[in-house]
Amino acid sequence: MKVLVVDDDVVSRMVLMHLVDACGKFDIVEAEDGQDAWDQLAQGLRPVVCFCDLRMPRMSGMDLLGRIKADVRLAGMPFVLVTSATDRATVDQATSLGVAGYLVKPFEGDQVRQYLAPFLDTSASPAGAETPQDTMQRLGISGERLLVYLGGFQGQLTTASADVAGLLAARDNEGARARLERLHAGCLTLGLNGAAAALRSFPEGPLDPARVQMVLADTVRAVMHQSEAVKRIPG
Repeated sequence: MKVLVVDDDVVSRMVLMHLVDACGKFDIVEAEDGQDAWDQLAQGLRPVVCFCDLRMPRMSGMDLLGRIKADVRLAGMPFVLVTSATDRATVDQATSLGVAGYLVKPFEGDQVRQYLAPFLDTSASPAGAETPQDTMQRLGISGERLLVYLGGFQGQLTTASADVAGLLAARDNEGARARLERLHAGCLTLGLNGAAAALRSFPEGPLDPARVQMVLADTVRAVMHQSEAVKRIPG
């Protein structure tokens, strides 16, 4: 399986490639900027996921994201934006375009691994999750519609990660818990029962920001894993 790493800074690109390599047996393809990445994709490159820097010459990460999501051949590929920017405008724009998530520099191996985990072992659903077929039957929807729901929920999780971090930084523990409760409801609706339980596992009192982000990352991983399982259902 191929993983595309896009960054105009050679050192940052090499660090990210090393972290990807440490996660498992992936064929890593590098691109020096957005235009180089787009050229390779246009020529038939089909990676399972793309890690892409935000600010680059010739074509930015945001522009590349927009092109990929507008192309029916590539739109389903998870796109992870690598950035030092955490401003709300950037998050909102990338979320509206369909970004799978963010790596905020300086990044670590665990951050990278959460986006690669669905491709390391796709033989079983995450612990506590319904099979996609059971979820489809319960909701009375098709696999195509379930993928839409999962993709939308993944976007909500991406936004929620930044929102909850901001609420906790402002010491709004009640607001952060309310946000997590809405995500809990979404997990139950989509049959992600293990992730739902994790979102309800926080003890009373002030939330631990690090633990919250870890649970949210695990929830993103569960959504991505379930999406891959849906795609493998025979047509």
